[in-house]
Amino acid sequence: MKDVIRIAGAFVGVLVGAGFASGQEILVFFVNFGLWGLLGTLLSAAVFVFLGMALAGMGSRLQAQSHKVVVDAICGPYLGRLVDGLITFFMFAVTVVMLAGAGALLEQQFEFPAALGSALVTVAVVAAVCLDVRRVITLIGAVTPLLVLVSVAVAAYAVFTREADTATLETIASEQTAGARYWWLGALLYVSYNIVAGVPILAIMGGTARNERTAAWGGLLGGLVLGGLMLAIALGLLSRLDTVAGAPMPMLMLVSEVSPMLSLLVALVILGMILNTAVGTLYSFCARFLPAGTSRFRLGTVVIGLAAYGCSLLGFVSLVGKVYPIFGYLGFFLMAAILVAWIRQRRSPLLANPDDVRAT
Repeated sequence: MKDVIRIAGAFVGVLVGAGFASGQEILVFFVNFGLWGLLGTLLSAAVFVFLGMALAGMGSRLQAQSHKVVVDAICGPYLGRLVDGLITFFMFAVTVVMLAGAGALLEQQFEFPAALGSALVTVAVVAAVCLDVRRVITLIGAVTPLLVLVSVAVAAYAVFTREADTATLETIASEQTAGARYWWLGALLYVSYNIVAGVPILAIMGGTARNERTAAWGGLLGGLVLGGLMLAIALGLLSRLDTVAGAPMPMLMLVSEVSPMLSLLVALVILGMILNTAVGTLYSFCARFLPAGTSRFRLGTVVIGLAAYGCSLLGFVSLVGKVYPIFGYLGFFLMAAILVAWIRQRRSPLLANPDDVRAT
């Protein structure tokens, strides 16, 4: 049971980045569709549950130490190379975004210079990644219960302090810019953007599980927790959409109404989510090229961490923002490929010998 909880916590921790914890992504992809957006959170949750279960299970069956083994099994050795390259670049890009975002948050909340804040977070992330993979997974998942408690508490506060009626909130929602044209497309697009980052950590987590059943249950539980968080935050933000519409950090706006001290706590939770995502993506990136737990891996982590920090100072965030839509389409392809691979697996074993994939 401990392995299931650890895998689920890491799954949630990696995917719940600054945009999720602040409420901005939930606002754009769900709340701005009004009541239909609440249904969208359930659709996203269902897809996350399936993908988490399938990917972690594959990772366990193939004893994956990096995402390449699972990607090759899903896409084939030739197309898998292209997808592997795109995912690998995405891991580095997300790490850069998280380091830059951490610097911005520390500057806004604590008046730290952004460059110094990013440097401090880089040191923390590199130190965490240099630990063994089980400790990394435990570290990533440790803050998840706090996130759940804070999110549910803020959502409950928002619901109980609602002043506008449902019709008014629906009208306000219709005037906002949503992440897609249709609520169901927004729900699927949200999963698509996130699953590219989820594939590597789920594959690695599955590879560390005691057995395939444990890995699958961990992915399933993680998907359920993600779905519950999305629904709770969406319900809370929709209840107060007349107040938070257009806010860059709507959850912090709601919390600041209660207490500045609580606002500080939520800011720290968001920082924790940024750290979680950065640890997961940097570990996945390094594990793709270097054997985890070795001195080469630790040295490579330091070098790559410094490179990511340098890119965060050079405005790399804007570049990543331009290429994000490409990874959204890649995510749709991955979801379809995972479904096909899962159906094939139900009919016959995915691979007779995991070493056949590692050899490609």
